[in-house]
Amino acid sequence: MTICPIAQEFDDYLTGAERDLLERGKDFAQRVVAPSAAQWESQRRVPVEALRAACSEGLANLELPQEFGGQELRFSAKLRLVEELAKVDFAFAFSLVNHHNATVRVAGAQRELAQRLVPRMATGELIGCAAYTEPGHGSDLSGIVTSARPTGDGWMLAGEKAWITNAAVAGVAITLAQTNPAERNRGIASFIVEAERAGFVRHEPYSLQGCHAIGAGGGFRLQDYQAPSEALLDPPGEAFRRAITSINGARTYVAAMCAGMLESAIGRAISYGDKREAFGKSLLEFQGIRWSLIDAETDLAALRLLVYRAAQGIDAGQTVTEDAARAKKFAGERTLPHLAACLQAMGARGLRDDEPLARHLLAAKTAAFTDGTTEIMNERLGKLVVSRYLSDRQRK
Repeated sequence: MTICPIAQEFDDYLTGAERDLLERGKDFAQRVVAPSAAQWESQRRVPVEALRAACSEGLANLELPQEFGGQELRFSAKLRLVEELAKVDFAFAFSLVNHHNATVRVAGAQRELAQRLVPRMATGELIGCAAYTEPGHGSDLSGIVTSARPTGDGWMLAGEKAWITNAAVAGVAITLAQTNPAERNRGIASFIVEAERAGFVRHEPYSLQGCHAIGAGGGFRLQDYQAPSEALLDPPGEAFRRAITSINGARTYVAAMCAGMLESAIGRAISYGDKREAFGKSLLEFQGIRWSLIDAETDLAALRLLVYRAAQGIDAGQTVTEDAARAKKFAGERTLPHLAACLQAMGARGLRDDEPLARHLLAAKTAAFTDGTTEIMNERLGKLVVSRYLSDRQRK
């Protein structure tokens, strides 16, 4: 597929090492993910073997410190990798990036704990996840009720986590817990929770309508889970702030993954329409089909401009709350209807297992929920934009 000018310009911004990674990712997507994605979905399973293969091929240590065998690449390299992987399977890309993120976080733990866990995570022997949300608390992280009580030699954790990517197979979970409910977000701390320790009870994953390779759903319960003192990753007062910062990155790469799915769908629809004839002419000669695909491609270009702007801001160490929310909002609102239009352009052919469009549709709806719903993006942007306009007026 010919790369679009906006994506090409962004790839030119990447370093040589980052472009090499991207090429390896494209090869892995076609060689490993594309042939198996439909089967993973029909079998409703997390492809742990493919995650481990990605680890062995250097696709899960992008931002990991070199001390642990990592590449120390920029955020934009990760974003472009998952954008390419999402072209063939959003669920696998999302599972892989969440494992990668957890591995990087564990690398920042106390040295002895990091040296014990990171090498096992780097090979995929232990899969990682971020356990933020709960059965009754999603986007409102400040309301979590999983508790952490100090003991003589560590912390006692109790509570349930739900809708956690990779929870079905994870051996390590970066877990948010409340140390002082009266403090709300200032009382939240983060801990490294190990599934091999007593008190970790894994739930069966939910039976969903798609994206089973994510391994999300029922999560786990912490039942008098004793965390040693070194398992404290971020103390109260710091954990919530770090979680929110990481969510800005997640919103950006989720929007990029939507761009990947949309480009894939447009390409499939155009390829099919060029070969298929109806009433004596190719489908692409029908204005209605051409215009629907051009509408999709135009919004794809706009989405990429929003995404790549946010990514470069993250690379530069900037606060990208507004840019990330805007990209995520645009992706959540525009991707789904355009994917449906691409599917319509392909007719019943688009429903076949060997076509990714139906999986993309369900994944796009999943993307509209994860790391903050579209409604949450509107609320966040509303506060930021109103505040900025009012401030500008006061200065004048």
